[in-house]
Formats: sequence, structure tokens, C-alpha cells
Amino acid sequence: MAPVIAHSTETTIMAVVREGNLEAPTRHPLNWKDPEFYNEESLYSELERVYDICHGCRRCVSLCQSFPTLFDLVDESDTFEVDGVAKADYWKVVDHCYLCDLCYMTKCPYVPPHEWEVDFPHLMLRAKAVKYKKGDVKTRDKILTSTDALGKLAGIPVVAGIVNATNRAKPTRKLLESVLEVHADARLPEFQSRSLRSRLSANVDKQATGEAAGPTSGKVAMFATCYGNRNEPIIGEDLVAVFEHNGIPVTMAKKEQCCGMPKLELGDLESVEAAKNANIPVLAKLVDEGWDIVAPIPSCALMFKQELPLMFPDDADVKRVGEAIFDPFEYLMLRHKHGKLNTDFKNPLGKVAYHAACHQRVQNIGAKTRDVLSLIPETEVEVIERCSGHDGTYAVKKEFHETSMKIVRPVVNRVKKIAADHYGSDCPMAGHHIEHGLADGSQTEHPMSLLRQAYGI
Repeated sequence: MAPVIAHSTETTIMAVVREGNLEAPTRHPLNWKDPEFYNEESLYSELERVYDICHGCRRCVSLCQSFPTLFDLVDESDTFEVDGVAKADYWKVVDHCYLCDLCYMTKCPYVPPHEWEVDFPHLMLRAKAVKYKKGDVKTRDKILTSTDALGKLAGIPVVAGIVNATNRAKPTRKLLESVLEVHADARLPEFQSRSLRSRLSANVDKQATGEAAGPTSGKVAMFATCYGNRNEPIIGEDLVAVFEHNGIPVTMAKKEQCCGMPKLELGDLESVEAAKNANIPVLAKLVDEGWDIVAPIPSCALMFKQELPLMFPDDADVKRVGEAIFDPFEYLMLRHKHGKLNTDFKNPLGKVAYHAACHQRVQNIGAKTRDVLSLIPETEVEVIERCSGHDGTYAVKKEFHETSMKIVRPVVNRVKKIAADHYGSDCPMAGHHIEHGLADGSQTEHPMSLLRQAYGI
């Protein structure tokens, strides 16, 4: 960008716009209740401004399909600039964004406090919210993001068996693809008839005392998550076993519902608020009673740590819960820092290919899962810091599945190259997507399950 020159009677001052930003990125609250937020003319203007900045930079081209889509639109236009791209095609970029946040946290040099203030994920979120408000959303997407309703229905014992069998059968999957536009080759999560909450019913509203260490109280309330509750309850069971092996009592809230992340990614912000209104009072009460909170799914932890505080910046309970919630391995490393982690490991793990989930990376906590697993003797952890392309729903959609498999391919190739004894991700859906890409009969293993194996418990 050309320098801006200001003249005075005595001197000439040259003010140059900085190229890049050396300060830590900051986030502005999401002003989603302001009517201007849904003003399409204003939205298009901001999309054009940000797209033009992205076009001139292109550092994010390897992250997801949003950026290659944008750059192809520009390169194929008559002007080779954003002004040559049809406004209707702007939505093609929006549809490929699944709010992983990696562009904001790891690539973009123009995020706040840079004067250009580019927040690509939250601009995409605004666009999705405008689209949702207009009713321009597929029935499929509303169904896929209604995780509590799906889990409750599919969790009925007889129904769970039928749903799981249907999801594995090619003929019915072809029918599902034609009717609901869920790709026939995409892996769909299995449903468990016995939920995590029923398996850990003794932990619900449990009373206990903990041994404080640093910022941790030494007793935690687990936010089970809809996926952990209905699809892979073993992750929550392993977490309880590991934490209690470390002298950390674990309780569960009397009730909870989806954290709201699927609805956030859909742009259904009213449903996000409804989920907040259901969860926050319960979790805030636990915090007031001295409990820390952990969530075994990175997206859920990020929702409470970042997205809800940005959506509801004046809600004291949201802020209090956000400050009290931890990633499980973040919590364990904080305990270890103060000498409170049990390091009496019984079983080495050998070589572990560990995929760092996007929604864990952007929590800015460091590679805590790697750090914990590296404490295990005769264990070598190879970290893969690249998006798997799953996102919970993106990878199962008919129009995006092949792209998601393209995105996961470099991760799959890294796992093959490492030739590890174990592989997995803190995001179980990412882990299964890698497993699906490998297609060699191997199975992903959650890091918490690996830690339990190492303890021999």
C-alpha cells in the first residue's frame, strides 16, 4: 500500500501503514444483536474489503477450501481483482468456512490490533447468520446441528441399533444421500444406547473436596458434551479414570445440553443463546461451589472460553464459567507444574502420531496433550499441526465430503510416514476422519484413552 503523506507548513510527515502485525491478536465482541449486523449491503461491503486484503496476501491458501475458492474466483474474473467477482459468488467462500479459527490465530498478519482489523472467521459467522436469518438454510443442516435431539432419538436402545446398521449399509446410505444430501461414503458416528451420563450416574451432583495446586482447585466438573454423551462415552469414562487416578474427584452437572457450537457454525445465533441460557446457570453454580470445569471435546471448551464471552461480553456468569473451564490435558499439565501429576506409568506407548485439533490449538494453551504423553517412558510423540477438514458436519455433506478428504490427505500421509504404534486426536471426529482416510483397518485412539493405557488402569 502506498504511504499516506500529510503536509504542514514546517515539515512533511510520512505515515506508513504497517505491513503485518507483531502484537498478540485480540478479539472484539460480536455485536450480533445490533440490526446493522444483519444489513446485507453493509455485509457485502465488508466482505469485499476483507476479500481484497486476503487476495493481496494469500498466506492462508493451505488452510481450508475457503481461500482457494476465493482466489480462484478472483483469478478467473475479468479484472483479476475482487471487484470482478459476482456478489452472489461471495457465498461460495462462506460455505466452505467451518470456523476453525486457524487463519485468525496462526496466519493472518492483519488481525486486531492491526488497523485493518481483519477477523475472517467472525466475518464468515456474520455472513452465516445473515443467511440463516433469511431462511437460506437446508433442512439437512438444521437436522445435523440438532445434536441433542438426534442423540436422544438415536440413543433409544432399539433405535440405536437400527440407526447404526443403516449408517453402515450401502443401499440405505445411497438413499440417505439422495434424500438428505449426506454423502454415501462419509463416516457417520455411531450412537450408544447407554449414554455417558447413565454410565456415570454416581458422579452426577457428587460432593467432594480437592487439593488445590496453582490455578486448579483439584476437583472438576466434567461437561460431558453431546458427542461424548451419546457417541463415544468411553472418552468421558477414560477421563474420569485418569483424573481420579490422580486424586482429582470428578462430578457432573445435573443437566446439560449441547454447548451450541454446531448452531454457531450454522449461523443460528438465537439457538446458541438458548443453549447458553440452559448451561451457564448450572455451570456457574458449580464454579461458585469451588469446582473447575473440563470438557473432553475441544470445540466445547472453546465455545465457553471464547465464543460465548464474545457473544455475551456483559454476562458475568459467562465470563466466570469461561475463566474456569479447561482442556483436560491443560489441566493435567497445570497439576504437573506443581508436582501433583501421577507419573507412575506402567506401559510405554512407543511412537504416537498425535493430530493437534484446530479448536484446541486456538485456545492458546500450547501443546499440552503432547507434553503429558511425552512424560510416559519409551514414548515418542509426533505432532501433526494441520486441519483434518472434518468439522463435525462439513465432512459428511454431499457437496463437501470430497473436499474434506482432500484436506485430510496431508494428515493421513503424515500418519503413514510416521508409522506409529498409535494415532489419534483430541477431537474424536478428526481422529475418525483420519482413520477413514487411512482405510487400512487401523483405529484411532483418543489421547485420554492412551493415557489410561499408560497408567494401566
